[in-house]
Amino acid sequence: MKRLFFTLTLFICCTYSLKAQDEKKHLFYGMYLQWGYNAECYTHSNIFFKMSNGDNFTLHHAKAHDQGDYSDIYRHPEEVSIPQYNYRFGFYLDKNFTKAIEINFDHAKYVVTDGQTVHVTGTIDKQQVDGDSVLNAQTFLHFEHTDGANWLHINYVGQNTLFQTRSKSRDLLTLIYKGGAGINIPRTDFTWKGDRLNNNFHVAGYNISVEAGVRFYMLKNFFLETTGKTGYVRYVDALANTSTAKGNRASQGLGYLEAIATLGYQFKF
Repeated sequence: MKRLFFTLTLFICCTYSLKAQDEKKHLFYGMYLQWGYNAECYTHSNIFFKMSNGDNFTLHHAKAHDQGDYSDIYRHPEEVSIPQYNYRFGFYLDKNFTKAIEINFDHAKYVVTDGQTVHVTGTIDKQQVDGDSVLNAQTFLHFEHTDGANWLHINYVGQNTLFQTRSKSRDLLTLIYKGGAGINIPRTDFTWKGDRLNNNFHVAGYNISVEAGVRFYMLKNFFLETTGKTGYVRYVDALANTSTAKGNRASQGLGYLEAIATLGYQFKF
């Protein structure tokens, strides 16, 4: 999974650093790279399960939470991808760095809260159900995307100057805003009556989002970016297999709010 993203990054960097046919203009004028971490809250969601044994049922208005794992940032600094992380790489479309196209990846974690009571409708064990059940991994089910809900998308980015240094030589604080869409590549961890499997990474749906915040330029090319983000995520075909049952699928739609902090570096071509 990570090898794919690094290969994609290298390919885009090599391809889009080429000049346009008019030598006075560049296809892109610069680039930036970012790495950071995030926190989320989620809307309630209806989760539909299509089981390989023919059962089909829905959890209605299920609650979920994130799983930051932020202590691993200092406990296991070599494992930078354990917490909920973000990376971005973007290409500036003008020489003033006010517009950009960005590849944006959010490794968010989504965990359906155990112990909650949800309304369940459909068919389980060939029996029609329409009532309340308590979510429990041993007697019913547990569902999460914690090796990543994994939203990969392309953004259009705008940047406007808010404050400059006293000498007016460079930006000090800027407004940043973004909007885009893309695909979901979750790794779904599913337990059905005690039978658990952390499924493979799988392209399972799509997402749209908007994001806004500020960049603080500590140095000319180094910056700290803090943003708020919201969007809609639709999983149409998430893997929900267990160790003994293959062919299970899950689908759901959800909204989210996300707080993000990243460090970045930019440079001109």
